[in-house]
Amino acid sequence: MANAKTPSPKTVAKNIETNPKETNMANENLPAKADVKKDVAERGTTTIADAVVAKVAGLALAEVKGVYAVGGGFSRALGAAREAFGASKNITQGVSVEVGSKQAAIDLSLIVEYPHPIHEVAEDVRKTVLGAVENIVGLEVVEVNIDVTDVHVPGEEPVEEEKPAEPKKEEKPEEPRVK
Repeated sequence: MANAKTPSPKTVAKNIETNPKETNMANENLPAKADVKKDVAERGTTTIADAVVAKVAGLALAEVKGVYAVGGGFSRALGAAREAFGASKNITQGVSVEVGSKQAAIDLSLIVEYPHPIHEVAEDVRKTVLGAVENIVGLEVVEVNIDVTDVHVPGEEPVEEEKPAEPKKEEKPEEPRVK
């Protein structure tokens, strides 16, 4: 009696691709390729952490010409102190995200380098961050809010920022921005 060997899934898939009409009995019970692709989305979930979206946004933000620094005065000072003690640069500094299952909202705080036009830098940042997050992460970006906190003039010493502004008091709880 011959030893019947069951073909591996790769072999079966290769046979279907190369010889769709010459399939053996084992191949006839396999779903078509289109059915497999459709079915894959129904076989589990993918959760993307806020930190992942923030990191992708921060890396994209670093590519935009005219951005001098990211974050407010306190967060930049804290980041500088961390770097002085050997910690790596915090790419997500000045980036705040809200992530849902299919959408993300991004808030950025940055300083623009003089003499770059602020409105053009903001639009370049918005376009770059939106494209990076949608293409790399796969979430729809519903908004990219940009807070330009200062303009850096080359040769000017950095000004110590005064204490942070008091948070706004909200009258009613805010609805989530993403689904």
